[in-house]
Amino acid sequence: MTDIAWTDGVWTHAPVSAVEDGTDLLVTAAEGSDAWRLTSYGFIHDNEHALVAPCEPESAVEVEFTAAFSQQFDQAGIFVRVSAEHWVKAGVEFADGRLQLGAVVTDGRSDWSLAPVPGWLGQRIRIRVSRSGDALTIRAAVEDGELQLVRVVPFAPGLEASAGPFVCAPTRAGLTVRFHSWRGTAPDAQLH
Repeated sequence: MTDIAWTDGVWTHAPVSAVEDGTDLLVTAAEGSDAWRLTSYGFIHDNEHALVAPCEPESAVEVEFTAAFSQQFDQAGIFVRVSAEHWVKAGVEFADGRLQLGAVVTDGRSDWSLAPVPGWLGQRIRIRVSRSGDALTIRAAVEDGELQLVRVVPFAPGLEASAGPFVCAPTRAGLTVRFHSWRGTAPDAQLH
């Protein structure tokens, strides 16, 4: 596993602030920031704060952060971007009064999958996205727990993509997320 320096990434959309605190990065999101395309809501939001670097085939990206969320749709995790119309975000989100683990997969239109993880609120979360063969495999864990499978997403091997930590605050100002690490590694060897 190799640490990726915060300075190695490029913002898809600059946050209000991004300040290094020791080895951590504190990112403050703009009010109204989000990533979504059309489905059910009818709108397009393309102003997420994602710090991305190239994501090559047969590699994985892992991000750790503290999920101290309190407002509807506060969110953070890993963003994988091919284009404005083709991307994936995976992580945790405060939705309907509790913390949820999930992913949004977008290829022209967005979909959304969630599972409640209320015990993860305020904890250190680890998200890993492995790119191998024709898929992205998303896994997550709390604290030092074992990574659990979240989702398997079709992803063509020839796509040029970038990936890294992201944060969004669709409904409020003042959300600051503490990212502890951003790492690159080999993809997971097995699905199960």
